[in-house]
Amino acid sequence: MTVIRVPVFSTVSKAFRLAACLAVLAVPPVSPLRAQDAAPAAQAATEPLGIVSKGGRHAFQVEVMRNDAQRAKGLMYRRTMAPDHGMLFDFERPMPVTMWMKNTYLSLDMVFIRSDGTIARIAPDTEPLSTKVIPSGEPVLAVLELNAGTAAKLGIRAGDRVEHAMFKR
Repeated sequence: MTVIRVPVFSTVSKAFRLAACLAVLAVPPVSPLRAQDAAPAAQAATEPLGIVSKGGRHAFQVEVMRNDAQRAKGLMYRRTMAPDHGMLFDFERPMPVTMWMKNTYLSLDMVFIRSDGTIARIAPDTEPLSTKVIPSGEPVLAVLELNAGTAAKLGIRAGDRVEHAMFKR
């Protein structure tokens, strides 16, 4: 129970004080709008992406993040992602990159991809909401985020090839 104290002045009538208290109590508390409470934004267009591993070719639909604003937001605040979907971060040129999971509720597999489309490394089962830095380990052109456990389930490993228009052969 919230206790509201109204100062008492000798010239203020009891009825006015009662009306002031009731008016204050009738106003619902204001809470800031959180990003995850907002109406879901329209999903970005997806593009096909394939990963060729020893177990065969695995098809995904990915949202591609091509600019700083898109890359900064990524999958933040999302609570679900379809099993055959992912997010591809295009860094425009090969460079060492670091990722983190701040404001990301989904555990993810992060697939670090060289400019020729080969997988440099996989960071599996990342920790949701963590600010721990996850490094690429070498210069990469892109990072693919998939639902946690996808790489292990499909047998995707370092050295496998990612097929997407951004990678040169």
